[in-house]
Amino acid sequence: MVFPVETEERVKRRALNVCRDHLRKVTEVARKVSQMVDCFVKGDNKSARVLFTEIKKSREEVDRARRMVSLELAEIGAILMSREDFLRFTNLTSEIADFSEGIAFRLLEIMEKQWNVPLKVKEGLMELSGGVFETVSKLRETAMTLSYGSTKTLEKAREVETAEHLVDDLYRELELEIINSQTEIPVLILLRDVTRLLEDAADKAEDASDVARILSFTI
Repeated sequence: MVFPVETEERVKRRALNVCRDHLRKVTEVARKVSQMVDCFVKGDNKSARVLFTEIKKSREEVDRARRMVSLELAEIGAILMSREDFLRFTNLTSEIADFSEGIAFRLLEIMEKQWNVPLKVKEGLMELSGGVFETVSKLRETAMTLSYGSTKTLEKAREVETAEHLVDDLYRELELEIINSQTEIPVLILLRDVTRLLEDAADKAEDASDVARILSFTI
């Protein structure tokens, strides 16, 4: 069966719109994590608790948006040949929200226990979380270019890759700083978890940008 070109273009727009809405929610979670780190550095427990609640709620919204993408793609069916790539893109970006909740939980735990964290480690976390948010923001920009041709998307995807490489460098530096900080073992473990989850979030953004590259040739 041959479908009209207009129909295929229409379903691509539908798929792209729900994916973009999902990614918008993921980006919002990443932004709140960056704010949470700022509270962590300032020792603002009250604001951190509020943000943690918001992050949990936002992650639930991301889950609902992911299910909406799945339902939309199932409804579209075989007419959209790239639907598996759309689904993979959404699943990868959903993991960023999952990691974000884990980061926020660990930071709040350290704050509530009033464990001491060296200033250099706090500053490193600020820089790292900022780099991760920049990477996720670049990914969203990449998704927004998918309607404008592969050249623009490939250019933006390279920016995601560059931002992720910066996160890698920051992560390695901070990991060594944490190990050499002589903090208590429970704090050290939680801090290393936080840094690892931040790096993992940036990695997922880069993986998603690779999928966006593929999608750019089909939209």
